[in-house]
Amino acid sequence: MSTATSTAAEGPQLIENGDFASGVTAPWWWTPNAPASVVDGRLCAQAEGGTVNPWDVIVGQDDLPLTAGESYELSYTASATAPVTSRTNVQLAEEPWTQELAAADRIGSTPETFTHVFTASADYDAAQLAFQIGGSDEALTFCLDDVSLTGGAEPPVYEPDTGSPVRVNQVGYLTDGPKAGTYVTEATGALAWTLNAADGTEAASGTTTPQGVDPTSEQNVHTFDFSGVTEPGDGYTVTIGEHVSEPFSIGDDLYADLRTDALAYFYHNRSGIEIDADLVGEEYARPAGHVNVAPNQGDDGVTCWAATPCDYTLDAAGGWYDAGDHGKYVVNGGIATAQLLSAWERTLTAENADGEALGDGSLAVPERGNDVPDILDEARWELDFLMAMQVPAGEPMAGMAHHKLHDRAWTGLPLLPHQDPQPREVHPPSTAATLNLAAAAAQGARLFEPYDAAYADALLDAAVTAYDAALADPDRYADPNDGVGGGAYSDNNVTDEFYWAAAELFITTGEDTYRQDVLGSELHGDTDAVFPAGGFSWGSTAALGALNLATTDNGLTAAQRAEVVGMVTEAADALAATADDALYGVPLAGTDFYVWGSNSQVMNNMVVLATAHDLTGDAAYRDGVLSGFDYLLGRNPLNLSYVTGYGERDVRNQHHRHWANQLNASLPNPPAGSVAGGPNSALQDPIAEDLLQGCAPAMCYIDHIESYATNEVTINWNAPLAWLASYADDLGAGGEGPGGEEPAVCEVDYTSNRWNSGFTSSVTLRNTGDTPISPWELTWSFADNQRITNAWNAVVTQTGRDVRARPAAWNGTVQPGASVNFGFQGTASGSVADPSAFAVNGKSCTTG
Repeated sequence: MSTATSTAAEGPQLIENGDFASGVTAPWWWTPNAPASVVDGRLCAQAEGGTVNPWDVIVGQDDLPLTAGESYELSYTASATAPVTSRTNVQLAEEPWTQELAAADRIGSTPETFTHVFTASADYDAAQLAFQIGGSDEALTFCLDDVSLTGGAEPPVYEPDTGSPVRVNQVGYLTDGPKAGTYVTEATGALAWTLNAADGTEAASGTTTPQGVDPTSEQNVHTFDFSGVTEPGDGYTVTIGEHVSEPFSIGDDLYADLRTDALAYFYHNRSGIEIDADLVGEEYARPAGHVNVAPNQGDDGVTCWAATPCDYTLDAAGGWYDAGDHGKYVVNGGIATAQLLSAWERTLTAENADGEALGDGSLAVPERGNDVPDILDEARWELDFLMAMQVPAGEPMAGMAHHKLHDRAWTGLPLLPHQDPQPREVHPPSTAATLNLAAAAAQGARLFEPYDAAYADALLDAAVTAYDAALADPDRYADPNDGVGGGAYSDNNVTDEFYWAAAELFITTGEDTYRQDVLGSELHGDTDAVFPAGGFSWGSTAALGALNLATTDNGLTAAQRAEVVGMVTEAADALAATADDALYGVPLAGTDFYVWGSNSQVMNNMVVLATAHDLTGDAAYRDGVLSGFDYLLGRNPLNLSYVTGYGERDVRNQHHRHWANQLNASLPNPPAGSVAGGPNSALQDPIAEDLLQGCAPAMCYIDHIESYATNEVTINWNAPLAWLASYADDLGAGGEGPGGEEPAVCEVDYTSNRWNSGFTSSVTLRNTGDTPISPWELTWSFADNQRITNAWNAVVTQTGRDVRARPAAWNGTVQPGASVNFGFQGTASGSVADPSAFAVNGKSCTTG
């Protein structure tokens, strides 16, 4: 999603025998599993299949002299008999294999020329050019020709592809919500804009408001507003002059799928369990990772880090891989688990929240059908891991929680978890990790109590034990230099974690000791400390406790509760004003907060706004949340949706070890619903540092798998996305604020004929409302193993147990009082049942 231009290099040729005209191979070399020879004037290597890592198969040349500060152009032509991604590196020829060029080139069957320009950061007497082509299941022939490396090149100028200067929420706008956009232009006077429906007819018009230079992007912009348009529909566009926005929708059912997809992220990233194709599709299925099946060494008997050994092992299998790598971190797991738990708890406390979409049978998780809400099942997977990280009784620091668990060294990219051969190690306990365990387990205890009292008791016991251990050892901080193999996640101020943990324990137990710890905290009543302007995060967690104190039924007095609510609304007032003033509508103040994971900071500010709206019904808070969604989904300086699968211009190459199609064509891109970290002006990875120098803060992003500082994904970023999508979907169902649901406007009749291993079903969808349903989309879930094989009169697709039916070419509209009928065949075994809950375009239907 970018362009780079450079001037051809004119320096001396550093590659020897780059055209293979002599018919000899020297001085080229190759790994033993890729014997090479010159064929028809090209060097062709016969690469074996069944390799795991890119560097398992290499063709290369050594002894290349490079000069620090000199820019070089590498050019070569290549083809392969099967698609393969070449990791094309110019690097140090020995450990630590420092890379001056690290490119990922997709090689196909037709010879193609690739050109890269890079600037050497150090002097090299003998650098190495390496074409790494391993990681393919099948054998292939890789051929090279016209390989050239010359100095004297002009460094490329990176130009991001920002598409249309008309910036909108590419998913769409709620019917009764605010609707605004931003236009990038050099013009200083107002300009005419037109909102067009999908058929090209004009739906609204007006003039833009010139706003001057946006400080976050350094773009001169205008804004425009079409909030008065409330006619639902798809394919709307805004036109200004010759420029047309990406298409978007207006409606009330825009966020249901996003909630489901955002939550699916967690099952995709589970450790210690097979990821089932019936739940995620064949593309994303994989064996269990880190379960002591070769080459894994496993997490079920993991030892302590060699630098601080212990005389016990932990069974810490399970949990979620944190950030696209194979590490598992308690401080990331704590906040992520808490926000999933809070998404469910909100359905118990917020007047307009609907728990059905998070309940049993609603999500693609293997535990569905166990009479426990599916979102709690997902949270339990991490809660079990958090408890497993607790130091056993009788050991030094008993009750504390180990900070993290990961490989001895950083895992390669790409690498699936079940293929990871490295030793696994737990790192020393920390007070921050211990309090994360205490807080998340205490919250989990009260939410699991109606479903599994014994498990709730175990959670509460772990929480109390952890809190007491933290009180006894309050200053045990993670080593900021412990960053080999996984992030350090050091935090030397844990007053916020103490506040959060005390709040959760108080809400769950009602015990006065915990109340006094909350009220006596130096943070209590300090809005700026509890709700930092840059957003709460894994390192600043007091807001989690304050939000739950404000929204749950607990033992605070009316005055004490009012004080907490006052902190929430005071913080939300500032954030709403920030979003209203921002020229891209983002609730993030100024230019200083575009940091690693800036999108998560935006989303956590949106959570504060949404909670304030739940508490008060004030539409200004709601508008701030929706304005934040606009930013995340396309109304931003780069005209990108930062969420995969949502919007016409969505990110595709987030940093992840096995969602790595950019590096290996046999691997998938990330599934829909994963959110990228977002702009980071610190440029803390080589890709960002190389390409984004001088970028304005909100422009410091690149959709590249190796830009981990801007394009990473994490559990604690997807958790607020899921929370917010659930909130926004409730808005669509319930209108402006707290209130009831819209009445059902559809009725479904479902009948089946069954035999030993199969069935035929007939479905009738009837419009019982007053307006046409067009186009219609009927969704439901099976509670068992039924699989649809073919359908008629509709396009029917199935993912796991979730089914989606869409119109055929002739039946896309269901008029009031009319109906549409379709059917399908399938296979099933054992005891099966007809589905009982259906929804059309995200709204529940009655059943006939």
